[in-house]
Amino acid sequence: MKIQELNINSNLLKAVNDLGFTEATGIQAKCIPEILAGKDVFGQSSTGSGKTAAFGLPILQMIQPNKTMQVLILTPTRELCVQVTDSMRDFAKYSHLKIISIYGGVSIQNQFNLIPTADIIVATPGRVLDHLERKTINLHNVKFFVLDEADKMFDMGMAEDVERIIRHLPKERQTLLFSATLAQTVKHIVMKHMNKPVMIQSDLYVDKSLLKQCYYDIENHEKFSILMHLLTENSKGLSIVFCATRRQANAVGRNLQKQGVKSMSIHGGLNQNQRLRALQALRDEHINVLVATDVAARGLDIKNVHYIYNYDVSKTSEEYVHRIGRTARAGEEGNAITLLTSHDHDNFGRILRDHTLKIERKEKPAFAKVFFTAGGDDGSDGGRRPSRFGGSRGGSRVGYGGNSRSSRGGSRGDSRSSYGGSSRSSSGSYGGSSSRSNYGAASRSRFNDSSSGNSSEGSSYGSSRSSGNSHGSHGRYSQNRR
Repeated sequence: MKIQELNINSNLLKAVNDLGFTEATGIQAKCIPEILAGKDVFGQSSTGSGKTAAFGLPILQMIQPNKTMQVLILTPTRELCVQVTDSMRDFAKYSHLKIISIYGGVSIQNQFNLIPTADIIVATPGRVLDHLERKTINLHNVKFFVLDEADKMFDMGMAEDVERIIRHLPKERQTLLFSATLAQTVKHIVMKHMNKPVMIQSDLYVDKSLLKQCYYDIENHEKFSILMHLLTENSKGLSIVFCATRRQANAVGRNLQKQGVKSMSIHGGLNQNQRLRALQALRDEHINVLVATDVAARGLDIKNVHYIYNYDVSKTSEEYVHRIGRTARAGEEGNAITLLTSHDHDNFGRILRDHTLKIERKEKPAFAKVFFTAGGDDGSDGGRRPSRFGGSRGGSRVGYGGNSRSSRGGSRGDSRSSYGGSSRSSSGSYGGSSSRSNYGAASRSRFNDSSSGNSSEGSSYGSSRSSGNSHGSHGRYSQNRR
């Protein structure tokens, strides 16, 4: 459907044309008429489907500049907050509306003077609550309330914050909620706070004709070397490497830079300027590779991404689809490559239960071994944290036949690891478990990453002995595994 067929006014059409858009996406074609008709809308659609325009264009058509807050749009992350703000300003180019963003990680003082005369505010929940407590924001005149990426917002523990914000909103309002999945918390918000919402689903599945998906079943100590091999072989366009935790993203990004790869990392541990600088560097193609966590990359619109690398496998098929949905856009082909090790078999099995996904197994390529240097969150090589790479994160180089050792002290235990001999680890606050293993059959043990709220799994091969929070044996993955 052509965008001009959606009854958008001339100012908005002119702005959209300036951006080079002529065709409406599925979610836009279905949502815009319903929103213009004054209905509450719950839109379910995947990343990159044009949700911002789906709610932004009709909202911009239905409000006039009056120097009071009429629209509140909540997003889960600072990056998405900035991105939505930029998009809304692009759409409102000829509409003379004041649109601002407010989020944490920057000075709150600078926001005090902007809020009173803003027509539209795009914000993260925590910063809105900060302003409500200070009485520096008034939500009484809000006509449109938007929850963008609601499922991710609630996954990040923001459901209670959203509820508190809703209590400050007028009951007579139009509520729009957009989510990639229909999680239970999302259903609760829809049923409790929306007025007879129209349910719209569109653009939920990957275009399999444009996206090639594959995985390599490899050993854990081979992972970084194979990633380097693939990045060298697949140099066309931009690449995003997804890691499970900020520590992993830091370590992978740092080692890519040591190998001469133009890369940067983005995760929740960076300040706002660092995160925006990484995104801008990727968009300007000053770097070729972005190493990211799911939370930091959720909802980001980055063009010309040809390769997605799952360095760590996502936990669900929904998260997997979100990741791979960042490539194969706008009629361009894309590639999604998963590096599967013993740690990730359970997660990968859950992904394969989604029969809409066709992921081909490929034989492991011939590759040169590359040393991986583990380090701390601050970018140094002196951090002492448990490693998923077979060695310690105490600044040692992880080799392919030698030993590495990290002493943590106190309740955090100690660990010693190698790729050729035996491995022993003990963990206090990370799970209360200890294990000893040699290389042969497989076993695994889990510890919690308290800094990121995620869990990671360590794996060794051989006979195992474990106590505390450890798990039983686990075999290699094959195409016939169920």
